[in-house]
Amino acid sequence: MNLVTPELGLIFWQLVVFITVLFILSRYAWAPITTALKDREKSITEALSKAEEAKKEMLKLQSDNQKLLDDARLERDNMLKSAQKVANDMIEQAKAKAEVEYAKKLEDARRAIDTEKQAAVTEIKKQIAELSIDVARTLLKRELENPDKQVQLAADLIKDLKVN
Repeated sequence: MNLVTPELGLIFWQLVVFITVLFILSRYAWAPITTALKDREKSITEALSKAEEAKKEMLKLQSDNQKLLDDARLERDNMLKSAQKVANDMIEQAKAKAEVEYAKKLEDARRAIDTEKQAAVTEIKKQIAELSIDVARTLLKRELENPDKQVQLAADLIKDLKVN
């Protein structure tokens, strides 16, 4: 039963050892341990606040990035619309220029055709005149071979002159 019920001497020495250990711990260990715990708590708190700030900064960067992306998309759309408008304007100008050129070439072709037509008509008239002269010469030559016919022709011509 000695082990179950401690004696007074054992309790005394256990109390002395406990107080000594408590004194040594409070003198040399508690201050560094509490300082380390406070430093640890402070570093954890700072790390949490930095993490929170980083999270806020990340959200801000994400919103800024989204805004930049939206602006870039808008600018791209505007550039595409502008390029499309320029392309359409160039196409319209090319069509207008082609129409003007077509009209000019058509008018030049009509003038050339009219000029050729006039030249052809003039040439035909010249040929007709030459053929008429050749026919008249041939007829007159036949008619004027006979002296009686020459006198008759001269008389007819004089008669026609007086009538006119």
